[in-house]
Amino acid sequence: MRDVSFEIARGSTFGLIGPNGAGKTTTMRMILGIFEPDGGSIAWDGRRIDGHVRRAFGYLPEERGLYSKMKVREQILYFGRLHGLRNPDVGKRADRWIEQLGLGQYRDLPCGELSKGNQQKVQVACAAVHEPQLLVLDEPFSGLDPVNADMLLATLNDMRARGTTLVLSSHQMWQLEQLCSAFCIITAGENRAQGTLAQLRADWPTRVIRVEPPSAAVRAVLERIPHARSLGEENGAIDVEVPAGIALPDLLRLLIDVDAITRFECIEPSLHDIYIHTIRGAA
Repeated sequence: MRDVSFEIARGSTFGLIGPNGAGKTTTMRMILGIFEPDGGSIAWDGRRIDGHVRRAFGYLPEERGLYSKMKVREQILYFGRLHGLRNPDVGKRADRWIEQLGLGQYRDLPCGELSKGNQQKVQVACAAVHEPQLLVLDEPFSGLDPVNADMLLATLNDMRARGTTLVLSSHQMWQLEQLCSAFCIITAGENRAQGTLAQLRADWPTRVIRVEPPSAAVRAVLERIPHARSLGEENGAIDVEVPAGIALPDLLRLLIDVDAITRFECIEPSLHDIYIHTIRGAA
């Protein structure tokens, strides 16, 4: 890692993204105190992260960390006790997580007999049963089908609403886009871009304009835009990539002058688009 630096607001959801080998997991483990940085500092609420502070954190590693012969409820209870919970509170919390994640029918089964998706849900419960102030999740959607991925999205949003700070790393950009209020893109152990989605979009060099109908007169206007690039026509509309600074009201007036425009839309770049552009620019 080389000069990776960011701040995470309390109660927010932060996306740490980058290609394989970029240093995301290493960064997460340094936040958690598993690895010690060679330089710099990491603090939580202004305090150095020691064993006491660390107990207020939760961690979902990318690798499975379950005991395969231990039953589901016993496993969640065990991790709850490791974080200092005691009866009867730990049992109530375990049961609440089992219900919330739809694990009721598996509660007395050994974890090794569960599907990968259900094992992942057990691991989420183990990481969050003590209601951590900070929850770090490395590829939390791994192995989940769309229904269970939506369930986890709702669960994480609920945790954020109750004040938990979330740090996530995932290659599922659309899920991060729904969840996260800010992002940091790293590659080769260095910051490449960071900020809210609005801030990242503001630095994006182009926009896509979608116009309907794609008549000859409309195409003639679009072709005169400096540095414009046609992306083709589909479903009765034409998409054109234009420089980000173009005056959209002026362009719309030009188009209205030549045809009866039924659709004029500026399509903002997605987090996926921004990620690909940033990583390629760093190569």
